Amino acid sequence: MRHRKITNTPVELTDLGFGASVIGNLYRVTPAHQASAAVDAAWDAGVRYFDTAPHYGLGLSERRLGAALRDRPREEYVVSSKVGRLLVPNERPSGVDSEGFLVRDDLRRRWDFSRDGVLRSIEATLERTGLDRLDVVYLHDPDDHWRQAAEEAMPALAELRDQRVIGAIGAGMNQSAMLARFLRETAADVVMLAGRYTLLDQSALDDVLPAALELGKSVVAVGVFNSGLLSRDRPAEGMKYDYQDAPPALVARARAIADVCAAHGTTLPAAAIAFPHTHPTIINVTLGMRSPEQVVRNVELHGQHIPDGLWDDLRAQGLIRSDMPEGQAGGSESRCL
Repeated sequence: MRHRKITNTPVELTDLGFGASVIGNLYRVTPAHQASAAVDAAWDAGVRYFDTAPHYGLGLSERRLGAALRDRPREEYVVSSKVGRLLVPNERPSGVDSEGFLVRDDLRRRWDFSRDGVLRSIEATLERTGLDRLDVVYLHDPDDHWRQAAEEAMPALAELRDQRVIGAIGAGMNQSAMLARFLRETAADVVMLAGRYTLLDQSALDDVLPAALELGKSVVAVGVFNSGLLSRDRPAEGMKYDYQDAPPALVARARAIADVCAAHGTTLPAAAIAFPHTHPTIINVTLGMRSPEQVVRNVELHGQHIPDGLWDDLRAQGLIRSDMPEGQAGGSESRCL
């Protein structure tokens, strides 16, 4: 699997990453043995980038990921986690988390992008994972907290990076405009872009991707299936798009894209995984993977050859933007294993 560096940092990511939100019991329970087996399958397939966060299952994802990686050579893999949501005791638990994870709510999330909050969050993550360090740390969903995130949290992360405690720093969000501001106005090395450069949404071409290209910074793409609509060969009514039921017009557009994919001998989900890599600043696509079977499927999809003619046809039919870059991404530095 190819490795690509986060520009101007020592951190290398495999171009496919393991998203650990789902092993934090996102939407449904994932048994502990299945979560561990999923990490093992990803490792066996050559995946060496693993992403988690305190938010995911109120720490469950971090604990499970740390346990699954504990006996692996530390220098051979990269782990990212996030700051901005501190986990604190919940004085009024209801029995189950209210933010989509099927876990007990003995803890609750408290927004905190202060310097102290950043340091406390990293310390807690290291304790939960059992790791000696984090390679990448992102500010997590700072949409409503720009000032504190930019003026307190990011300088705190930059100090840790400059001390070589952390390898790279950035922000992760479901929007692209503020991510462009983080690249332009703060010390961020990399941003995690969720759902805004996909076969159905190329809005990142208006802001964050040009900023990354201009400044020589890196982007990690997540949410490439747009919550599910792009995850099957043939999209169906009732599938999700950005966490909501997909509108009929979007289902029809996804089906039209699927037809073009089939004409080029590939599938919609394979193209969805490949599409972000067409932009030269995107060095990694990270997918949530709950089971060994999902890992095997996603690795196979990731490995499929996607002819450049597919993108040309999608442009010509108006199914993707005409200003999408041509050709495949390379990244500033890469190597294959």
